Amino acid sequence: MRLRFLAYALAGLCATAVHAAEPQPVYGPQLEGFDYPYTLQHYRFESQGKSLEMGYMDVAAAGKANGHTVVLLHGKNFCAATWDTTIKALANAGYRVIAPDQVGFCTSSKPEHYQYSFQQLASNTHALLGELGIKEAIVMGHSTGGMLATRYALLYPDETERLMLVNPIGLEDWKALGVPYRTVDEWFARETKLNADGIREYERKTYYGGRWDPSYERWVTMLAGLNQGPGHNVVAWNSALIYDMIFTQPVFYEFPNLKVPTLLLIGTADTTAIGSDVASPEVKARLGHYDVLGKQVSQMIPGAALVEFPGLGHAPQMEQPERFHKAVLAWLAQPAKQE
Repeated sequence: MRLRFLAYALAGLCATAVHAAEPQPVYGPQLEGFDYPYTLQHYRFESQGKSLEMGYMDVAAAGKANGHTVVLLHGKNFCAATWDTTIKALANAGYRVIAPDQVGFCTSSKPEHYQYSFQQLASNTHALLGELGIKEAIVMGHSTGGMLATRYALLYPDETERLMLVNPIGLEDWKALGVPYRTVDEWFARETKLNADGIREYERKTYYGGRWDPSYERWVTMLAGLNQGPGHNVVAWNSALIYDMIFTQPVFYEFPNLKVPTLLLIGTADTTAIGSDVASPEVKARLGHYDVLGKQVSQMIPGAALVEFPGLGHAPQMEQPERFHKAVLAWLAQPAKQE
């Protein structure tokens, strides 16, 4: 075990040293220049008096279609592109897959002023699905996308066939637990300092339990290149507004109100908790225990199922995709159950 830990630590140090020496690419304010795994399209619409657009991928079932659609909602430090292996697995199993980038993220618009709420983002996503002629969908959300997926299912229960939450944040209310409030200006100052080394180290420690795989580097480059490109300030500002939304708009208290069949997919080694970096040691010690949070929230959601991935972190779909997708497809193959 000790040798394994040392190997992980050495791999992380080597990755940092190697990539620090390489020039980092930069991308446009809507991630122009970064390649998506499937054809990227844009949905244009009006919201809060602004003309906006959402980038999205619409991937048809490979082979015989089963008539179901899965909508994949990305996390805060992720994009629709990070669902690449999940899109492939679901499409190969007969599902149509829609993977959008939310406003403020990745290939979508970064408005200078926008009142962010999970209700607004859910409404935007619902409008996109309406444009595509999709009346009912299975919704899967990862990380912050899990909070959004929860809100979507609460707003549109009759149009949500099933709900899957992959290491969702929001399984606890950080501010109620004592995490100090950051103003939007403070978040903005933090986000303007974002760089590849900081992203890599944060993800290695928090998302992957000290481990690092070269395949993750593509996503570090994606985030750093977006932040350090020509849209630097507007990207950081939207990120700050989104962090404020995440911190101040908990879905935790509404889990018992969910009325759709729900599956929680939890990497138990995850320690993600918004604001833990500024929390007191006593508060920080109580945050981000996904091995406990998954079990607690599965009891709060009527009829929910729980699949745990012991030892995996914040993104089990990226750490062990075959194992993850096997669990997803097995649950989807079962008759829907809801108390």
